Amino acid sequence: MKKQVGILVDSTQCIGCMACEDACADRWGFPHTDVHELSCEKNTVVQQYGEAYVPRLCMHCEDPTCASVCPVGAITKSKSGPVVYDANKCMGCRYCVQACPFQIPKYQWNKPNPKVTKCDMCLPRQEQGKQPACVEACPAQARIFGSRDDLIEEAKKRIRENPKSYVNHIFGLTEVGGTSAIYLAGVKFDHLGFSSKLPDRALPKYTWDIMEKIPDYFVWGSTLMAGFWWLTNRKKKVAEYEEDLKRKNIEKKIARN
Repeated sequence: MKKQVGILVDSTQCIGCMACEDACADRWGFPHTDVHELSCEKNTVVQQYGEAYVPRLCMHCEDPTCASVCPVGAITKSKSGPVVYDANKCMGCRYCVQACPFQIPKYQWNKPNPKVTKCDMCLPRQEQGKQPACVEACPAQARIFGSRDDLIEEAKKRIRENPKSYVNHIFGLTEVGGTSAIYLAGVKFDHLGFSSKLPDRALPKYTWDIMEKIPDYFVWGSTLMAGFWWLTNRKKKVAEYEEDLKRKNIEKKIARN
């Protein structure tokens, strides 16, 4: 079985150069800005907390809540680790935006044909044998790409060999069931904008516990959402057909004249 990959973010090594932001913007075709907040045009950022710089990106949960709530399978956990989004399947319900415990997926409210945006750990680059763009661009090696298991061992080694430099905790090792992006820090994680109240259990498991007790609700809920998806796509197909019909009628009139 292929090992899952991940990214180890060592915030003690980040120098705040923002090279990762620029590389990510180039990879996605986003504008370069000085706003260091995740948005529909920014899939990774570097934020400053006192003297510490903290890179942010999708955590790529082992059992992603965003994927569990998506009624049409637009978000999935790939076999290699990255959590990816398929805009062609998305119905625009934005459940993923609401469900994510890390507030990662963003919605393109300013677009006429909006989609969800999020980091995909540069899966297309990985398939070409390349590293994620943000990892490749980092001059300080604050982000390391590799096997998740190997990265966990590397994180443990750094804590063991430099106990005064690191908090004795790997963020993402167990939070919400574990994530493919894991973090090291020199101060407590809640001082760097991370939540200290996340459970170790994957959030979708709580949902399934409830659904097992009310199976009829789950079945009817799924049927209802499937119906919404069908109606949305049906309306789109009808609109396309009407536009095509109008275009053909205009072409016929022009040909007659």
